Amino acid sequence: MSLFCSSSPSTSRPILSKLAPRQVLSFLYPIELSRDTNSQAKRKHRRSHASIASASIGFEAWFVKSLVDAGNCHKQPRKPLQLSTFFTANRPRIPLGKRESHIVSFQRHQHTQDGVEEDPQEKAVDNGKGAVEELPPEPNRTREELLELVDQYEGIQNTDQLPVLEPPPRYPPSDGPKITVSDKPEDEWPPPRYTWPADTDTNIKLFELDTYLKEVEDKDPQEIYHLYRALPTPRAAYLPSKMRHAMLHYLSVVEKKDEHSMLRYLSVVDDMKRCAIPLLVSEWNSAISFVASYVNKITEVEVEAALQMWREMEHVSGVKGNEATFNVLFDAACKAGKFVLAEMIYNEMENRGFSMDRFHYVSLIFFHGLKKNADEARAAYKALVEAGEIVDTVVLNAMISALVRSSEPAAAENVYERMKKMHFGQKHPKLPQRDWKKRRAVNLSLKLMGQLSRNDLELRESFQSESMVAPDLHTYRILINYSAVKAGDLQMTVRLLDEMKIFEIHLHGALFLAVFRGFATHGGVRYTEWDESRLESVWNSLLKCIDDQAEDVQLSKWLISWALWAFGKCAGKARTMAAWEEVRERWTDPTEEELDFVLGNLRSVLDGPDLVARRRDMFLG
Repeated sequence: MSLFCSSSPSTSRPILSKLAPRQVLSFLYPIELSRDTNSQAKRKHRRSHASIASASIGFEAWFVKSLVDAGNCHKQPRKPLQLSTFFTANRPRIPLGKRESHIVSFQRHQHTQDGVEEDPQEKAVDNGKGAVEELPPEPNRTREELLELVDQYEGIQNTDQLPVLEPPPRYPPSDGPKITVSDKPEDEWPPPRYTWPADTDTNIKLFELDTYLKEVEDKDPQEIYHLYRALPTPRAAYLPSKMRHAMLHYLSVVEKKDEHSMLRYLSVVDDMKRCAIPLLVSEWNSAISFVASYVNKITEVEVEAALQMWREMEHVSGVKGNEATFNVLFDAACKAGKFVLAEMIYNEMENRGFSMDRFHYVSLIFFHGLKKNADEARAAYKALVEAGEIVDTVVLNAMISALVRSSEPAAAENVYERMKKMHFGQKHPKLPQRDWKKRRAVNLSLKLMGQLSRNDLELRESFQSESMVAPDLHTYRILINYSAVKAGDLQMTVRLLDEMKIFEIHLHGALFLAVFRGFATHGGVRYTEWDESRLESVWNSLLKCIDDQAEDVQLSKWLISWALWAFGKCAGKARTMAAWEEVRERWTDPTEEELDFVLGNLRSVLDGPDLVARRRDMFLG
């Protein structure tokens, strides 16, 4: 059964054609016929015929059952096996003579009027019954031997007049015309510039969307998405090609990727997939970037989702990735801690022959920083300089971060001091742009300048002299996180906060969070600089920024939680409750999840020991 009911029809058919005929041929070997009028000889031949017939019935039953099972495998229910086949029901009951297994003879007997002349060889075999054990005869394989199985007659026979039946073809013919694949744009369906015919209302909505994309200077992605959703289903099919690409571009340009912006972008991408509208490589790269970095901390879940979308991009849509694709995948694998995967992605990029630009070098510096290998980070920075790329604040920030992670804070501080010196030594010093859109434009222009001046040393020096190398907000976030949280150096933290004013950098909520983490980590012990009075000074500064509605300072669940932990460590439970009441009045519209998170941390502070009261008891003896 297992032989004939194979799962692959292409393999079962050759096996059946090779094995089944050999079994049949061994059953159809030529035998010598004899007729005897002696009743005793007839009974002897009848007994031998019955034994052979019973053996033949068993074999035929197996063979027919196999054929029936092969025809009905996985298709039809099994039918009861019919043992009355051609070989058992239609075969004449004639006596069979035994012969030696190695003797194959074809002898015609001379019939007389009185009876049948017995063959002397047959008689000798009959007389020696049981002396020689019967063995299955050797199969006949030549064409002549197979023809001798059936008597051939001379002359024209009726069988010669019958039409010859051609064997069925091994493979069924194709059911359609020959199709050739064309990569010409005019042969695609739907064509790249094809749009569905729109009615009057749809044309009005399309005009509003097109006007907003062309005329509004500060474009809001949410407003663009709102105008797009006003179109009738399937929406994307009504958009002209130029409008589609412009809309996806503006939907991908956001200050910070989050879950809302990701779902907004991917919903438009899904609409275009349903309408069989092709996407550009840059649009696929934006989708992969959204999937990989919509959360604050990238994990293996986001990396797997990014790889799945990359696989869909190349293997389903047939769009090959470029150097930006591999940079996004490499950056996601690095931030998730998948260093082996990151190296595999980097090697694949090299195998495809993509050249590295400044974004790849910065990611490589960050990668070696995560691995806590300062020497490799320095080597990547040296490769960036030798490749002719422009060094700016972004590159130096990546180097400072790598040195801090590699436990070389002194080297990181030296880079920071050189940044300040280089900035003040320029003829026309420029400060980094505060607006994120302008910073994005500067980064893209620096990439282009590096490509233009790669083989021109004078042009490169000109571009480098005009680049911005002053510390920015990200520089101080790296240094203050180290000095406040890890080193516990309050004096260095205060000095960094004061130097921010020199470069016109305003306070940010992330800096307050780092300082509160410093109080929660290093406060609450005797003779520490992180005492209650300094904590109150920082707290009052935060409340003032909130009341003045500072642009970069907003209350969040993490900022409030670390502030409550700091008060619980440095000022006691009573002051912690008072601080919660003060900030709760200023925290507008928190979500239920955020409120539960803060209250859970507040409960942990209040349920724990009162460190301030314990410290006072220890002081009083």
